[in-house]
This record gives sequence, C-alpha cells and structure tokens, in this order.
Amino acid sequence: MNTIAMSYVSGPSSAPLLGITIGQALDRAAEAWPDRPALIDRGQDVRWTWGQLKAQADGFAAGLLALGLRPGDRIGIWSLNRWEWTLTQFAAAKAGLILVTINPAYRLSELEYALNLVGCVALVSATSFKTSDYLGMVNALAPELAASQPGHLQAVKLPSLRSVIQIGGPAAPGTFPFAGVAGLAGPDHHAALPRVGATLQFDDPVNIQFTSGTTGSPKGVTLTHHNILNNGYFVGRGCALTAQDRVCIPVPLYHCFGMVMGNLACVTSGASMVYPGEGFDPLMTLEAVAAEHCTALYGVPTMFIAQLDHPRFGDFDLSSLRTGIMAGSPCPIELMKRVVAQMNVREVTICYGMTETSPVSFQSAVDDPLERRVSTVGRIHPHLEVKVVDAEGRVVPCGTSGELCTRGYSVMRGYWNQADKTAEAVDAAGWMHTGDLATIDEEGFCNIVGRIKDLIIRGGENVYPREVEEYLYRHPKIADVQVFGVADQKYGEELCAWIKLREGEAMTAEDVRGFCHGQIAHQKIPRYVRFVDDFPMTVTGKMQKYLMRQAMEAELGLVREKTA
Repeated sequence: MNTIAMSYVSGPSSAPLLGITIGQALDRAAEAWPDRPALIDRGQDVRWTWGQLKAQADGFAAGLLALGLRPGDRIGIWSLNRWEWTLTQFAAAKAGLILVTINPAYRLSELEYALNLVGCVALVSATSFKTSDYLGMVNALAPELAASQPGHLQAVKLPSLRSVIQIGGPAAPGTFPFAGVAGLAGPDHHAALPRVGATLQFDDPVNIQFTSGTTGSPKGVTLTHHNILNNGYFVGRGCALTAQDRVCIPVPLYHCFGMVMGNLACVTSGASMVYPGEGFDPLMTLEAVAAEHCTALYGVPTMFIAQLDHPRFGDFDLSSLRTGIMAGSPCPIELMKRVVAQMNVREVTICYGMTETSPVSFQSAVDDPLERRVSTVGRIHPHLEVKVVDAEGRVVPCGTSGELCTRGYSVMRGYWNQADKTAEAVDAAGWMHTGDLATIDEEGFCNIVGRIKDLIIRGGENVYPREVEEYLYRHPKIADVQVFGVADQKYGEELCAWIKLREGEAMTAEDVRGFCHGQIAHQKIPRYVRFVDDFPMTVTGKMQKYLMRQAMEAELGLVREKTA
C-alpha cells in the first residue's frame, strides 16, 4: 500500500544537547582554548583571548553583584556592536541576570515601553553613535538621573531602573562608567560569583529580545541558557566551525543573528568573534575579512549586496573565506550564486528561524549541492521537530504549502508577562506557530514561500511574492526587489514591485512587465512598478512590506476594503 509522505520532520543527531549555562560554556572555552583569539573589535582596537575574555567577564560580573543586582534581575543593553556589549552578555549570564537586548534604533517611547515591560533594574547604554544621542534619550526619560547618586536612580517614568552604566564618552552625572564597574567589586563579590553560578540552571531565563512589533506593541521573547546556547552550538556545527575559524560579525548583536548565531556559536566552537565596526558598513566589513583573514562571514541579503556592489570590492583578498550564513530575510537565488562565485564563500549556508525559536530551525549543510543550498533553507536542525499544517491545523502532504510550526528545546519560555500572547503563539502541544508559509519535500528540504500575512490573493488566486521576486532577480539590471499586494477594486489585490537598480542602470515599468510576459503567469506580473533607492527595513534587514504597502496605497489613492 502506498502511503503519502507528510510534511513532518525531526532532527536526529549523534551530538547531544549541552546541559550547561552560558557562563559554564565560557569557562570551558577559556580552559580549552586559553590563548586562542576570542574577540577582535576592530573599531575599538580590542583583542582578547578566551582566557582574557573569561577574566574580564568574571570581573564585570562581580561588579554587577556589587551594584546590588541579584539573579533574575533584568539588565538592559542599548548599544551597537562593541566589546562592551559582548562582555555584558557573558557577565550577565555568569551573575544570573536576564539580559534585555534593546534595538539601537529605538527612540523615547519604545525605550520607555521596553524598560518598563520587563522591569529593568539596570541599563548599560552607549553614549552616542552618529546622530543617535543614547544618553540624551535616557536623560529625557529620566531627568532625575543628573541629580541622583549612581545606583540610586528614582525616576517617575522608569520606576524599576536604579543603575545606568555608560559606555564611552565623557563622564555623565548619575551614571557608572563602564570601565569602572569591575573595580566596584570587593573580595566578597568575587567569592560570591562561583556560588551564584552553582545555583543557576540551564533552564533559567537569560535573555529577553523584543519582536519587531510590525503589528501592535513589541513582545518580550524570554529565552533560556538552554535555548540559545544550544542553538548557537548547532549553528556552529552546521558551519563546521572550529577554533581555527574567524567569524566576521557585521550583523547586530542585539538580535539573535549576532548574539546567538555569532557569539554563542563561537564560544561553543572556539572560533573568534570579529566585529568590523559598531554599525554595518560594507567597506569596513570587506576590510575586516581581508585584514583578519576571516573564514566565515555573516549577513542579511542586503549586506551581501552592498559588499558585492561596492566600488572597491575588487581591492580585497577574500580567499580566506570558506563558510558563512545568509539569513534574516528570504535569500535570493541569484545573490547566493554571486556570493559563492565572487566572495569565495563556497560553503555558505542559509539559516531560517525566528526569535521565538532561539532562532534557527532549518539550516543548509556546507556539503549540500549548490542547487539545494541556493533554493531552500536546508533541513531541520538537530533535536527539533517541524510540521507544515493547513488552516485547520492538520499536517499537509509533502510539497504542499501551509503554516510552519516548530517544537523542541529551542521554543521560547514565553512572552514576558503576556500569557495570553504566549498562548496564541504556542499551542497546547508545544508547537510554535511561525506565521510563515512553507513547503517540505520528501528529502526534508524546506522552502519558505512567504508570510501568511504577505500572501497576495488576486481575483481568488494565491500569489506568493517570493516567487515573483526570484524571477525578477534574474534581470541583470535589478539589484534588489520587493513584491507586495495593494488594494484593488476589481481583483481585491494587485501586485506592486519596488525595484532597486544596479548602479548606472535604467529601466521603465514597461521594461519590467515585458521581462515577465510569457515567462510567468499573467496574474503574477506586477501592475504597479516603482524604482527606489532603498527599502524600509528593520535594523536586522527584515523588509517592512506593510510600510511599502501603506506608501503605495496612499500615493495611488487606493482604499482597502474592511474585512470582518
């Protein structure tokens, strides 16, 4: 009897899950690779071995205890990529604190919301970066800071916050300078640190990350040592990282891509963390890869495009590169091919996941055929389960599109203090509902075909924007493209394409439609085409199609019908 293969996969592995905390992982790294380079911050000219990083983390953690912080307290970190960020990450874990990673793009109302939602007792804040005056914004929310004794803040708008630790810049009233925190610790605090470590369990919360909040207020995703340490470990194994590797990390540390897939993949493999600069800059990234002989490079698609299209791209020797990760948003097939051919990242992998799953659920293997690596997000990660379900929650046959659901060690503890929102996302059987549309083939390879909310229904027919984007990427003049639906009185929705052209190229909307005629179905051909210089996106490179949709509907005077 022939049975139909169903869209369910699990990840067998000969490598067991790590049953340790992040602090214990750092201790192991320092013991295994004491003299190997651990952290290279080119912007701040800091170079530490694993032994030095552990010593620095222990000192800073003891200083945090001296500030009166206790296991379970929340400590915010609001900064771009610097060594202080990573030191705070490991020190907070050692002290039993929950690190609250705050988006550097946040402004006053968002910062106030985030700090108060989770009740941050302390905040490690950058002074400024480019046009962002971080400390100025902290003072705007807490004007009481300037007149308060460090560690004794009492602010009306931020009632939980007691201590502000300042990264860099001239000393600011009411704050502790970052460099002085370790010096606050006495012998008792240093003696207390291992005792605290002994009480910590790997299932304890260690990190709160905020969802992007494209609909409604951001939610605080609560992640444990077990969640993110293991995810980083298996991401590193997926890239075949060892202590001989150097990983270039231009992606933001405040996000899972940087702090889990970057920092925690390195601490569990012995590879070096290399930060090209505080914020992403294509030239600085190319310089870092060449100067530090990086073997791995991380980035979202737009970052790789910016590097490949940089006027000085040909000046840099990228022959040291072997592997890397492209993730964060759908990865165009043509771009993947360029990365392999022109950047020497012959073992580049694709990762797929979400913050609520620590983040990675699928990853392509370094030895998968190139065709598989450029056209799918790989296969299920070790120790996880995934299924694809229809609107009724029933598992669909292989190759059929439906919602992707994940279960296993990586699923978050929940949204901080939002049990109702948690119950909406994680069902009674422990499945995290991703909101992504996907297919899984009979070999277990997964293809993400879009977001449920991005699906375009034109005249009753489903159109997946990703499919149209992949076709348009083939045009030699097109550097980047985003396809989305806009309101239409006749069809309900029509297709719109925003297109960024390569430098010096020119096209018309008719050229675009002509490229599509006879090649893709008529309902998939964009009715509206706009040429743009950039796209609205989050700091992590996720395209904000809802903003594009709003802009186009406003420009065209289109009204979206209300639905029940």
